[in-house]
Amino acid sequence: MFKITRALISVSDKNGLIDLANFLHQNDIEILSTGGTYAALKKANIPAIEVSEKTGFPEIMNGRVKTLHPKIHGGLLARRGTDEPVMKTHLIDPIDLLVVNLYPFKETISNPNTSLDDAIENIDIGGPAMIRAASKNHESVAVLVDPDDYDQFLNRFNNDKLNLEYRQKLAAKAFGHTASYDASITQYLSQTFSKEKFTDQFFYTGNLISKLRYGENPHQEAAFYKDDNTNNCDSLASATQIQGKELSYNNIADSAAALDCVNQFQEPTCVIVKHANPCGVATNNNILEAYQRAFQTDPTSAFGGIIAINRPLDANLASAILKKQFVEVIIAPRVLDDAKIILAKKQNIRVLDIGNQKSSNDRGLELKKVSGGLLVQTIDNGMINEADLEIVTKITPTKKQLQDLLFAWRISKFVKSNAIVFCKDKMTVGVGAGQMSRVYSTKIAAIKAKDEGLTVSGSVLSSDAFFPFRDGIDAAAEHNISAIIQPGGSVRDDEVINAANEHNIAMIFTKMRHFKH
Repeated sequence: MFKITRALISVSDKNGLIDLANFLHQNDIEILSTGGTYAALKKANIPAIEVSEKTGFPEIMNGRVKTLHPKIHGGLLARRGTDEPVMKTHLIDPIDLLVVNLYPFKETISNPNTSLDDAIENIDIGGPAMIRAASKNHESVAVLVDPDDYDQFLNRFNNDKLNLEYRQKLAAKAFGHTASYDASITQYLSQTFSKEKFTDQFFYTGNLISKLRYGENPHQEAAFYKDDNTNNCDSLASATQIQGKELSYNNIADSAAALDCVNQFQEPTCVIVKHANPCGVATNNNILEAYQRAFQTDPTSAFGGIIAINRPLDANLASAILKKQFVEVIIAPRVLDDAKIILAKKQNIRVLDIGNQKSSNDRGLELKKVSGGLLVQTIDNGMINEADLEIVTKITPTKKQLQDLLFAWRISKFVKSNAIVFCKDKMTVGVGAGQMSRVYSTKIAAIKAKDEGLTVSGSVLSSDAFFPFRDGIDAAAEHNISAIIQPGGSVRDDEVINAANEHNIAMIFTKMRHFKH
């Protein structure tokens, strides 16, 4: 049976500290401690021995050196039944439980005003060394790095279940704790010293939110992790689920697409996503009208879709959604109490409250696993405004057309390539996504509009990439498109511009591409 006679506690996160330490004291376990932890225990009248008293060596260099001593690491690393002679010779007592979490380096660097000196001083040295020592020696030592694990530990202690399997799990988690910590330091120092986004090694660390029932398909296993270094900006991983069934892998992927898209807009806007593509987007003076117009684009595809809005969800909108469609997920910056009452009638609908998260242009990196490697790129934060546009045709778009063109351009950024988006009056009229030919994306957008009884004539068109031939312009002209926005940059730009002039279509170049694969 695993027995604890001595524990070392040194924590920066003091949640649960007093309850844990008091329990250990009541069970006649000697407690060693350092610095602020020792002071907190002393204030709570819990007996503890300072590490410096145990080692006979004082803390020095403003606390930089305090646990780096053979009596500490020998106590953690000693193999029971093997190392007793050397322990006796050097007066080393075994340490059976280590409770450590590290200097708040991640929290420190999350403050944009943090100096390099402050960051450096918050790099923990002794803590990771102790954690690694105790984890390596998990056959003889239990190690706790997460206050959330204290209750389970105490329950197991009371029931004599601090078995090897449990200690192995704690050890694996502890190594993950130090690995994540080192990854944050590596990323910060690499970018600080070299100013490079991509360094010789790439590390991703995250914390498990939930294990999912399955992945894209039932035979695939899946889980959802929250980025370890997330800045909590418009983060789906930070959302609160108000009600509904467990989110699936596809729910999460589609919800992320919907949230990213709706966050491009300042006016009241609704985005409906199906299979990772926006199938309806609209802006209006109020969020209810925005939803109704977004739904009008493609009610067929909206069935079973994901709805994201950028205004609080109230009872009127909740009622309208339940009346019009079956929806998998609703995402809002806030869900009002009256809406919760309405939505409770359909308990299976997943409702996510994003909260008052701050928007940021620094959204980190995008990762894509490929065979034998990992593709890493910065998030597509590319934005344009009216001043960035180049009018390349004889016809100049009207002010209203310019507004619709910029609206359509924001949406095409989130539509799978080849992307074609028809818009009119800040509402999608038709969306063509994921085709091998831009001409066929145009045809599909027109077909979808026709099927829903929407008028394409006079609408504007956005293309996520340039038109390689004039056939795309000819296809748009068949539907009486009034204006086109596209990156430009084709070797046949002159041919494409001439085609637009022939069809009396205004055309604008953005000089920015938005491929989405």
